[in-house]
Amino acid sequence: MGWHGYLVLWCGVFGAVALVGYGRSLAGMTRAQRTVRTNGRIERVDEPRHGSSPEDGIAVVVSFRDPATGQEFTVTNDGERGERIGVAWTGREIGVHYPRGRPHAFRFANHLSEGGRGLGWPTFALFLVYSGLVAVAAIDRGWPWALLGFCGPWALSGAYHLPGNIRDRNRRIAALAAMAAVPGRVVAVLKSVTVDSNDGETLTNLMPVVTFTTLDGRAVTAYCESGLPDPARSRGRDVTIHYAPDDPAVFVLDIEAEHRSWKRDMAVNVVGVLVVAAAAVVGVVAL
Repeated sequence: MGWHGYLVLWCGVFGAVALVGYGRSLAGMTRAQRTVRTNGRIERVDEPRHGSSPEDGIAVVVSFRDPATGQEFTVTNDGERGERIGVAWTGREIGVHYPRGRPHAFRFANHLSEGGRGLGWPTFALFLVYSGLVAVAAIDRGWPWALLGFCGPWALSGAYHLPGNIRDRNRRIAALAAMAAVPGRVVAVLKSVTVDSNDGETLTNLMPVVTFTTLDGRAVTAYCESGLPDPARSRGRDVTIHYAPDDPAVFVLDIEAEHRSWKRDMAVNVVGVLVVAAAAVVGVVAL
C-alpha cells in the first residue's frame, strides 16, 4: 500500500470517528450531554498539612442538591474527585458533575460551567482528516500546499481571536488596578517528588499555601502557584495578597510581574500570528 492508500485509510477511519461523534451529539448521547451539572457550596475548609502532596487539593466539605430528586448531599473531595480545588473558602460555590441518576459518582469543577456537547474528540478527528487531505495535496502538488493548508487557517483563526485577546488583556489589566490588598500568611508548603523514567532525574515540585481574609470577612485558603520567592523556606512568611473583590479566587502577590507577563503574552500572540500569516503568504506565492 502506497502513501495514497495509507492517507485514504487515515481519512476514512478518522472521518468515521467524526461522523459517529457528531451523530451521538445530535442524538444527545454523548457523555457530556448525559452529565448532570449542579452547583455545590463549600461548607468547611481544612488547612493542608505541611509537607503533604499538592496533588490532592485543599480538603473541603461540599453540599449540593440533586436537581432530579431534590435530595441533599454532603460530600468531601477525598481521592480522585475531579479537578483539584486550589482555592477555597466557606460559602464558595463550585461545580458538581455526575452521571445522571448517580450523584454518589460526583466530581468537582472549579468553575460553574454548563459544559459542552461532547464535540471535542469528533472535532479533533475532523482536524486529522483535514491534515490528511493537506498531506495528500502537499505530496501530489508540492510543499507550498502544506504551508497554505496549515498556516492559512491558523493565521485566519489567530487574526479572528486577536482582538478578543487584546480586550481580555485590557480587562485583566483593569482588574489588576482594581484589586484590594490584604495581609496574608504562608501556612504550609506542599511537596511532591517524581522520578523521570528516561534519565532517572528526581523532580521536586513545591506548592506554598497561603491564607488571607477578604475585606468582607471571607477566610480564603489557596495554593500560591507563582510570585513567591524561595518557596522552600516560605512557611510562616507574611505576604501581601492582591485579590479581585468579586472573586477572591483571582489573586496575585506581585502586580507588576503580572503586568509584565500579560505584555509578554500579547507580544507572543501578535508575533505568532504574523509568522504563520507570512508562512501562508509564502505558500501562496510559491504555488
